[in-house]
Amino acid sequence: MKLSEDLSWRGLIKDKTFTDPAWLDSPQTFYHGVDASDDSLTIGNLAAMLLARRFADAGWQAVLLAGGATSLVGDPGGKTEERALAPREVIQKNVEAIKQQITKLFAGEKFTLVDNYDWFSDIKYLDFLRDVGKHYSMTELMQRDFVAARMGEQGSGISYAEFSYSLIQGYDYWQLYKNHNVVLQIGGSDQWGNMLSGVPLIRKKENAEVHAMSMPLVINKATGVKFGKSEAGAVWLDPDKTTPTQFYQFWINSGDEDVEEYLKIFTFLLKEQIVQVMNEHHSDPGQRKAQKTLAEEVTKLVHGEHGGSADVVTKYLTSQVSLTDVNEDDLSQLRQEIPSIKAAAGSGLMEALVQSGLAQSNSDARRLMAGNAVYINGLPVNRENFEQSDFHNGRLLLRRGKAYKDSALVELSE
Repeated sequence: MKLSEDLSWRGLIKDKTFTDPAWLDSPQTFYHGVDASDDSLTIGNLAAMLLARRFADAGWQAVLLAGGATSLVGDPGGKTEERALAPREVIQKNVEAIKQQITKLFAGEKFTLVDNYDWFSDIKYLDFLRDVGKHYSMTELMQRDFVAARMGEQGSGISYAEFSYSLIQGYDYWQLYKNHNVVLQIGGSDQWGNMLSGVPLIRKKENAEVHAMSMPLVINKATGVKFGKSEAGAVWLDPDKTTPTQFYQFWINSGDEDVEEYLKIFTFLLKEQIVQVMNEHHSDPGQRKAQKTLAEEVTKLVHGEHGGSADVVTKYLTSQVSLTDVNEDDLSQLRQEIPSIKAAAGSGLMEALVQSGLAQSNSDARRLMAGNAVYINGLPVNRENFEQSDFHNGRLLLRRGKAYKDSALVELSE
């Protein structure tokens, strides 16, 4: 399948400056930039990064940009409030961490990794105004969606720094065109206004035609919120921020209305494979074939072979496998993924909830117990103490609420 056909089938083309998607089928050089306001990418970033990987797989030369300079200013796209600015040393550490994640995602592919701080660190303000600012109309900039929204009657306002962000991104494109022959920028649709900044600048400065293409934002249909860093419940690629098991569980809990779209966006399964998975899923939805395939594929992609253990851990957390049958390897993995404490038969659940971190205080634990929100080995309990029969092979799983990630391993003390 040609690249244009594959992207169209997966729903990955939203806005574009070229007329015919078949233009994509003649590989050239593209770039994709990522924000470095934090030290990890999220699954929202992952969607666009995998789009970039599809271009590379199709023969395009990839230039991947970590925004060491732009992150010092703050991207206003998709934001209703001004970003808090981080110091240069923090951004620099974030860039290095993100570069490692990019390198892992592009393992086996040829790509060029750049940091726009390298060409912005010594630029002079007057030179920037003459070389770049002179070519932008204030009328056009004021009409950008994110500017209009922030400056409207209900808007929070926008600083000159964030207002100027699209000029900086346009300058990036110009630099990459001159030094790396980049003729296409790709990214999420919330970046469309910024992505357009480089196209007219290069036309005016170089008398050359370049293009931009955006993909639709991935929206969690349950919440209506995009996958991102600052939104509550962000899912990170860094295993220290979101463990492989939590990562796996996010995907396996996808709704039936979302899972086919996620398979197309977040996996490299071919069209025929996805169609087969969905056919099997529809024939027996209770087996959640599509969700299991999605969780396995994305977790393996992000966390490698280590991510495969997330499936094992999840089976214990969901009581598909009893703790009676746990082996030492699985037990070690459980201890890494969830809190682990020791308790005696007859000891109090309230104390265990607080000690494990499932409750913030005794009063919080008491509230959970009164609300019937405490589970032992997947079953709700309405009592104050552990019983000997709760422990399977000397262990039990204590849970707060219905989310399996809010579990702790309780081991029988000697």
